Amino acid sequence: MSRGALTPEWAPAFTAVPRSSFLPDLIWPWDMETGQGVLVSRTDDPEAWYGYADSDVPVVTQWDDGKHTGTDPGTVSTSSASMPSVVFRMLADLDVKPGHRVLEIGTGTGWNAALLAHRLGPEDVVSVELDSGVAADARTALNLFGLPVSVVTGDGLRGYAEGAPYDRVIATCGLRSIPYAWVEQSRPGGIILTPWGTHYSNGDAVARLVVGDDGKSASGLFTGPVEFMKARAQRQPLVRHAEYVTGSVADGDASSSTVTEEQFLGGRFSVQDFVVGLCVRDCVRVVADRDEGTRAVWFYGLTDLSWACAQFRDQAATRVWQSGSRRLWDESEAAYHWWTGQGRPGLARFGTTVDRNGERVWLDSPDNPVPA
Repeated sequence: MSRGALTPEWAPAFTAVPRSSFLPDLIWPWDMETGQGVLVSRTDDPEAWYGYADSDVPVVTQWDDGKHTGTDPGTVSTSSASMPSVVFRMLADLDVKPGHRVLEIGTGTGWNAALLAHRLGPEDVVSVELDSGVAADARTALNLFGLPVSVVTGDGLRGYAEGAPYDRVIATCGLRSIPYAWVEQSRPGGIILTPWGTHYSNGDAVARLVVGDDGKSASGLFTGPVEFMKARAQRQPLVRHAEYVTGSVADGDASSSTVTEEQFLGGRFSVQDFVVGLCVRDCVRVVADRDEGTRAVWFYGLTDLSWACAQFRDQAATRVWQSGSRRLWDESEAAYHWWTGQGRPGLARFGTTVDRNGERVWLDSPDNPVPA
């Protein structure tokens, strides 16, 4: 496990509650060396199965909302067991104490709920899972392990008012909007921990929000980058390229830019990628594979059919085409320059506030909102 992920207070739970006890016979772990998901059967290859179960890799346990059959990977992974290092970093951020009552959103395999129940007791953990089949399997696994957490089949975005108030709320799915119901169902001073991001990319950041003394809002900084499967009701809308670009890319308004691919994209979980998404809302960005020294990056508006294409080229200016009422590349480039103009602040300087009117993202202080 990555250094620093497993804190001393969570070490006993890590030892006592193995992830393998909550995984199905067929799993699709992510092979870090090949960069691909692989099918592993406990029946056919128990050594490999347990090897992956005990490794610091994410493990897919469901495809296509349960409609997938067979052993080949499906189209979209829709339930999984997260990397143990990610699980324990988030549990450390949650900062649970004896006597706390916790609401978990997204039961999945039940492993995260079991870890919480080992520390707090199963009577103080409530977990909500939208998928009835996933909920049933997790409930069975938890009961067999001797940690009979209350697993509720329902929409976790509504919380679970019957078990409120909660001292802690933790989500194990990526969100694009944090439900105010979670604030209402938390005690003042409680913590809400959730992966959050924008439709701009799949990359999320963990938001750690503290509920205000009046119980009417929650606010806090992001603690680090993550990538989670998105809550079903908040998945990225389907974008069909042909509906945006009906002819040639050359039909768009042409221009150029001095911003390079390395500057604009950075690497995986780059800060600038996350920040551009904060500033350029209602936009999906798609990065194409490199081809003979060039890489196309597409931008699609979600409120209309505006689009843009930036063609990054080695040792040459970036070529740009845009069409529609929004100049999506101009917006994205302006967001990048705003970030550099602020001194390239890291992720930990950004935060968000949630109240009845929605959420506001800010830099350093709630009084300094990120510009749209």
